[in-house]
Amino acid sequence: MENFKFDLQIFADAGTVVNATGGYVNSGTGEVTGFTDGKTLSPELKAFYDTELLENARTELFYAQFAKRQPLPANHHGSVEWRKWNTFDRAAKLKEGVIPTGQKFGVTTVTGAVDQYGTYTSITDKLELRAYDDVILGATEEMGASAAETQEKLIRDALLMGTNVLYCDNIDKDTGKVLSTPESCAQMGAGGVTKGASGAADTPHGWSLLTPAMINKAVTIMKKNRVPRINGYYYAVIHPSVAHDLRQDEGWIEAHKYAAPDALFNGEIGELHGVRFIENVFAPVLGVAGTSADGDDEYVNKSRSRTYATYFFGKDSFGIIDPEGGALEMIVHDKGEIGGPLNQFSTIGYKFETNGATILYPERLLRVMSCSSFSASDETN
Repeated sequence: MENFKFDLQIFADAGTVVNATGGYVNSGTGEVTGFTDGKTLSPELKAFYDTELLENARTELFYAQFAKRQPLPANHHGSVEWRKWNTFDRAAKLKEGVIPTGQKFGVTTVTGAVDQYGTYTSITDKLELRAYDDVILGATEEMGASAAETQEKLIRDALLMGTNVLYCDNIDKDTGKVLSTPESCAQMGAGGVTKGASGAADTPHGWSLLTPAMINKAVTIMKKNRVPRINGYYYAVIHPSVAHDLRQDEGWIEAHKYAAPDALFNGEIGELHGVRFIENVFAPVLGVAGTSADGDDEYVNKSRSRTYATYFFGKDSFGIIDPEGGALEMIVHDKGEIGGPLNQFSTIGYKFETNGATILYPERLLRVMSCSSFSASDETN
């Protein structure tokens, strides 16, 4: 049975060589590891690829780094509970000799359940022969990016269900004056138009941008909701097109000016008015550009441009389940194992379990809807 033929020597540690059958040969002990019976990866090689997959996925994770994680033991049912202590009202004035009415104390539970996700690709024997040295590693890198995108979008879509929403003010494009305060996406971008020449489209005057004033408004809402901060700050995940508008403000502080690189969260780009921003290309881009706000899409705005969602959150606003035995795993099958009667293909894939995200404290999550002056036609995601 034919073994994998790619050059494992590029992955070997010092003092280790790769033999003619594609196995590791330890120069000290002579021990050979590699594909077992030419079919499956050895534990050592599988661990290497699992690590590569995880590292490539980790660099693209932005939402997950702020989640409250809850372990799910193996051989347990597929759901967990987060417990929240009930809060107390303020104390009452005591009267001499009178026992006051006490307050009840207990917990509120929030439940989340995991599902399994995965994908794979087939690699033909012809591709193996032509460019095999880089096939496994290249596929691993792309699989890591795919796993990260899957996790990011699952979290993002779950957070989109949050009930605290702030719609950015409609401001005049020329003067910056606030024209109106929308209460839905359909009202964003309103404020009059400049009539186009004969046959040309009208140009809307109003647009809804995430301005420093809107950041202040969002922070005020978070404070009124008594949202606890994360290391002294609120955090927001923002799309690059929206971040462009904020970075023009003189109060914007670039991340490298207030912290060393190893002290920053993944994707952290800067701070404004007590909020630190995480730039993420998977932040929601919604609505159908060029269509009327009278349509069925709840995210279409009157300026006929894209609608963006920026998530502001404090400590423990949402949770992620960490299932034992369900972590991100790379799976490789040699063509000698599953390649059909002529051993024509191998497969590389991954799978993992997750709940996406479960909102734990709705009041600690604020979704701010806006447009962008940088782009009106980013692809929806």
